[in-house]
Amino acid sequence: MARANERADGEMTATQTFELSSERELRVEVASNGRGVGRRADADANANANADADATTTCDATMTLISGTAEVFGSELAKGQKVRLRAGRKLAVFTYHGCVVEITGAIEVAYVASDTPMVSYANAHGIMHAKRCEAMKTFREGPRVMCVGPTDVGKSTVCAILSNYAVRAGHAPLYVDLDLGQGAITVPGTVSAAPIESQIDIEEGIPLEMPLVYYYGDLTVNNPEYYKNVVERLGNVLDKRSEANDEARAAGCIVNTMGWIDGLGLELLLHAREALKIDHVFVIGQERLFGQLQQKLAGTECQVFRFQKSGGVVERTPEYRRASRERMFKEYFYGPMGDFAPASQTAYFSAISLYRIGGGPRAPSSALPIGQQPSTDPMRVAPVVPSTSLLHSVLAVSHGKTQSELLSSNVAGFIYITEVDMVAKKFTYVSPCPGDLPSSVLLVGNLKWLGDAA
Repeated sequence: MARANERADGEMTATQTFELSSERELRVEVASNGRGVGRRADADANANANADADATTTCDATMTLISGTAEVFGSELAKGQKVRLRAGRKLAVFTYHGCVVEITGAIEVAYVASDTPMVSYANAHGIMHAKRCEAMKTFREGPRVMCVGPTDVGKSTVCAILSNYAVRAGHAPLYVDLDLGQGAITVPGTVSAAPIESQIDIEEGIPLEMPLVYYYGDLTVNNPEYYKNVVERLGNVLDKRSEANDEARAAGCIVNTMGWIDGLGLELLLHAREALKIDHVFVIGQERLFGQLQQKLAGTECQVFRFQKSGGVVERTPEYRRASRERMFKEYFYGPMGDFAPASQTAYFSAISLYRIGGGPRAPSSALPIGQQPSTDPMRVAPVVPSTSLLHSVLAVSHGKTQSELLSSNVAGFIYITEVDMVAKKFTYVSPCPGDLPSSVLLVGNLKWLGDAA
């Protein structure tokens, strides 16, 4: 039952009540402040349940579970508790046994769907849960799961659902994000991992208390060798974590991947599967990729499964993707709900060291055979001279203290350059917290953010 008034612009406001029978899904899109940014984006739009069509942090709607049981991407809704939904938010409320949900605010789309793959996801979780329990008893490795598929099929949503189900069953899997363009855990342009010890918060997303983040510095893989190196480093950390902790070993990991599945993209996918020792690959939405992986992984211990794409998953426009990335940058510095106050500080060029990884020459032409062109060294760590080109850049604060440590070190966090003063030889930056930076060694990439002007 909907009790709603329709405004002149066609958007629904006031309060709507939806009664869902068992195994039904309510798909909701909150009206965006920047309407027209994209077509109805997938319920997957962001696995950490933070998908906005713009960078706003305005709370434009609330959702309340009135009766029954329900969940959002596997995270249970508490009865009677209001959940804030910001402008542009897309989500799906699923119930196994029936429920009544009330939504108040400006809703652009809200409808109940009966065709949903949630039961198949639950069945997959049941299999993984049994393997985790067996691994705990026998002191063996738990399941390492990778979700693959083209863009806009729901990979990150499936990862979130499986993570939440694992937590509800008493496990704490590691969520691994290999998607440079999305940034499910932290800012885009990174490869990251975080243990999921509690259900992913519907409002705030994946917790950032203990993330492991490696800085790649770009939204696309333009340096495949360096990307492979980063994934291998992450794989080594996973192995060490499993060796040191029995529960972590049994819980395994759940890996979200890029939507690039052809040519070099497929090569990177197979490399990541090997580097992370993945033993279960879930292919979502494409039969062709499923067949390819079955052939290429034949004879290995890796099992390949196929899932249908949810009916709530549709194509996202480039404008929507760009706005989602801007929102992730803003969330890092200002918090998921925009209530953080980042610190603005200055640093002199003489007090910091800037480096960029990749792009340096391997050898001069005179040292190469006749007719052969010099190539670049994808793993070269090159110093960067401060200039006005740093303006609006997002830089990583590396744990590496020396140039030689940068290739093997993760990052402590990020800063955003708001002003470059070449006369005074200093720059002004925004940091999530005040005080000195953990390191004076900063990594420069191609990540730009226009801040509040975005």
